[in-house]
Amino acid sequence: MFVAATTTTEVAPDVARFFYITTAEIAEGATLTIDAASFLQDDGSQATELPALATNNSYFNVYINGVLQMEGISTYTPGATGVGSLSITVPTGSGSIPANTPVVLEIVQFAPSSNTTVTT
Repeated sequence: MFVAATTTTEVAPDVARFFYITTAEIAEGATLTIDAASFLQDDGSQATELPALATNNSYFNVYINGVLQMEGISTYTPGATGVGSLSITVPTGSGSIPANTPVVLEIVQFAPSSNTTVTT
């Protein structure tokens, strides 16, 4: 008996972006914590929840004033208002973050799917 199998796998990224403008200067060494409800979504509406990150299939990026930030300075907590947040610790020696500076949280999640065709 001869059996052949072909598997096709697709990985479709799902990207969500959240926007915040600092309201005060954040000094170096200080931590800025942004609640889920303080973010605006891509469509301009108020966010109410930050999505959970799928294990091994997702990541987040933080941009301050358009510049991608180092991985170790931010902590992401998924959840609704009062639970979900992004905390950014401003590194000592880097200077402060001025008031009215845009902060962008980008979340990328992958939804892999596979289809296997077996012929005999």
